Amino acid sequence: MYEQFDLLKSAELVRHYITNMVDKAYDNLPYWLLLPNKKPAEAAHCRVDDAELVGSWYEGLTCAMRMLESDEGDEVKQSLRRHLMKSWGEHGLRFCEPYPWTHTVHASFHEMGYILPAMNLITEEYPEDAEAERRTAELIRGMRSLVIERKVRTFWSGDYQETEPIYEFPNDVYLKDGGFDLTRHTGRGEQAIRNALMLPALVRRWELKKDEVALDLAVGLANYVLGPSRYFNYKMEFFGHVHSAAWFAYGLVYLGRLTENRTYIEKGKAIYDYIRSLSSSFGWVPEYAQWHPMEEEHCETCCVRDMIICARELIRCGYPSYWDDLNHFARNMLMENQVRYTGYVTVDNTLPDGDGITYRDIDKRMVGGFTGGSEPNSISLQRFRSIAGCCVGTAPTALKTVWDSVITEENGVFVVNIPCDKETDAVRVESELPNRGRLRIIAKKDGAFAFRTYHWMGNVQVTKINGDAAAELTDEGLFQADLKAGDVFELSFPLRTKWVKETVRGTAFRVAWRGCDVVDLLPRGEHVRLFQRDLSKPKYYPRPEDVVYTGAANYGPTQQSGKK
Repeated sequence: MYEQFDLLKSAELVRHYITNMVDKAYDNLPYWLLLPNKKPAEAAHCRVDDAELVGSWYEGLTCAMRMLESDEGDEVKQSLRRHLMKSWGEHGLRFCEPYPWTHTVHASFHEMGYILPAMNLITEEYPEDAEAERRTAELIRGMRSLVIERKVRTFWSGDYQETEPIYEFPNDVYLKDGGFDLTRHTGRGEQAIRNALMLPALVRRWELKKDEVALDLAVGLANYVLGPSRYFNYKMEFFGHVHSAAWFAYGLVYLGRLTENRTYIEKGKAIYDYIRSLSSSFGWVPEYAQWHPMEEEHCETCCVRDMIICARELIRCGYPSYWDDLNHFARNMLMENQVRYTGYVTVDNTLPDGDGITYRDIDKRMVGGFTGGSEPNSISLQRFRSIAGCCVGTAPTALKTVWDSVITEENGVFVVNIPCDKETDAVRVESELPNRGRLRIIAKKDGAFAFRTYHWMGNVQVTKINGDAAAELTDEGLFQADLKAGDVFELSFPLRTKWVKETVRGTAFRVAWRGCDVVDLLPRGEHVRLFQRDLSKPKYYPRPEDVVYTGAANYGPTQQSGKK
């Protein structure tokens, strides 16, 4: 018997993390930095807690709560909302509070990519909140006022007017006291792509409110990154941060879909396909492209999130083949990158919390977190960001994207796209994967229903359990039937364990597939082994003494300042 794909359980766990890894002394301010291998383990505040995290955790917690259809966690959510509504400044930018660990108070445009989605959510959920609406509008207009607008191309052969908007920010840092200071920078590099991470949120703002300034800024930033920045080559390959590029890619596809601009869609697809060529079939995605030797790369859960959301956007744009990626990435690497067992963590509850550090019950509180850097077969606890605050905020958006995609209504037909358990007011789906190749669809009301088939299913047999409707296979690979409430039909297909050789991260692995689920992976890794899905075998986790804390050198000032 093998573990089954359970999106709701994952949402429940990440809600647990977000609502517990916060500091009540500071109105539930998040802790970004978690050191599970330190003896004793601790979590510590850093500047990013009140910068991107109040935005991403608000969005992530909202996604988890919506999936679970529960108000549990609302106390922390409202704290995050209060944090978001503080610290606004010049040009509508959101800065951060001057906490003891903050150092220089500034805003970065990268961080607005986390703040703006949260503000969009607030204006959507609380339409009566006039201040949130004002702040959101001012943020967009403030950023638009700060860009350099490239209007004329002056070249040796003459001057040429630019026909499309091209916008870039002068720097990636804006000081609360001093504005643009070109002697300062974040040090991340890749300023063009990282400054454009608010692209999907700008498009969402336009979709929600028809905010023309948001659309204008989105188009101008997209054009700059695709053109004068020279960040991508002609094949849309790049050198750098995968999370930023994949995030930008799904923003491009989203922009192209809403504006009916196929160029944006095709460019976004090409970026996705390049990243996909560096990734594994089960969703391990490198953190960087061509930056380190591949064997030194790790998988940031944020990257898995981006690829899942981009795949969904590409499906909406007429590329159904990406259902395979969405399904494989979600039920494999996304699930494995979540912490579910913490018996190896050393805890000392006699130490008092204070000075921005907490020791209390770290082992219990960190359950449900997501790693910021896994190898294909393990989470190494000695690596900085073994558990990462950024990934905790972004992963739930992927969970909800997948959850919303399990069953969709298309042209009056209820379509089951992903083989997993889910129930709506129209249909209940029961899956026995990866234990048996069997799916059952129970109609809860009259209507047209369909189930998406996949190549790995092979020869699918349809059996009527109850009712008279016959299922027919359409050209789109859907078994479709008109059902009455109470009708049941079952899909069955052969399912066996299939071992496949695959090179990931420069290492040859043997991957055990059962349909779309990876149930084992060889060689196995250290410290926290992944893909231990056979319930009949004992799981291996390290003992606390097996995990060696390598000292403060791994968590120096750069990391503790929250720089990623």
